[in-house]
Amino acid sequence: MKLATLRTQSGTAAAAETNSGWALLPYSDIAELLTAGDWRSKAIAAVSAPSGDFVASSQAEFASVLTSPRKIICCGLNYSDHIREMGRALPRHPTLFAKYTDTLTGAHDAIATGGSNSVDWEAELAVIVGAQLTHASEDEASSAIAGYCVANDVSMRDWQKRTLQWFQGKNFTASTPLGPWLTTADEFDSDPHFTVEGWINDERVQCGDTSSLVFPPAQLLSYISGFTTLAPGDVILTGTPGGVGQGMQPPRYANPGDVIRTAASGLGELLNPITV
Repeated sequence: MKLATLRTQSGTAAAAETNSGWALLPYSDIAELLTAGDWRSKAIAAVSAPSGDFVASSQAEFASVLTSPRKIICCGLNYSDHIREMGRALPRHPTLFAKYTDTLTGAHDAIATGGSNSVDWEAELAVIVGAQLTHASEDEASSAIAGYCVANDVSMRDWQKRTLQWFQGKNFTASTPLGPWLTTADEFDSDPHFTVEGWINDERVQCGDTSSLVFPPAQLLSYISGFTTLAPGDVILTGTPGGVGQGMQPPRYANPGDVIRTAASGLGELLNPITV
């Protein structure tokens, strides 16, 4: 099942995909749906017998899958090839950082450079939490995954490298596309693998398989829940494969007029132009 947050004339609305389009749900976004309780039954009911407003697939305008998550926690340096291209050793523990909610943007929205001259791409698999987790085992964490979607942790490297902390280069407003929809975890086996790819214009610059993650999704959620409670609607970005601009020789970055395309197998794609 696919769930999305669509832009409407009155704001945004959660939606579930049907055979002929998107059935709108009485929630402002997927985060609100996930926190409402029994979210799966509500979405299934909307798919099987849509009774409210409806948006044709050709008219759907995708906002960020979640517009109001409580927490966005990201794992850096999680693909072995990316770790090596950045000149680092494989970590013993996940390297984590956080984003603010307003960093998220839609599947086809423009990303403004915001005064950065080193705009880098980071194609990623995002995991959406569907149940509360505190000190969870990996099995508990796996069972709590609501679904998966595509993200790009677009990074302003010049700002990121001003200090030892990554925060400022990772939190530019409306710089992290998330979508275009959430595909629920029951569409996959208990340990799914995805091919994550990124393009600059028509050139593929990234391709990695999540089977090479140092810390796969369930392990990440279990680890994170050991120090902070995760709740329905929280977002975990799992890291990027090799091929980022900073790792190239010489380094290469996106410029205004370029288009960043991001995809993960079976999860759709993002298409985001870079603007001034």
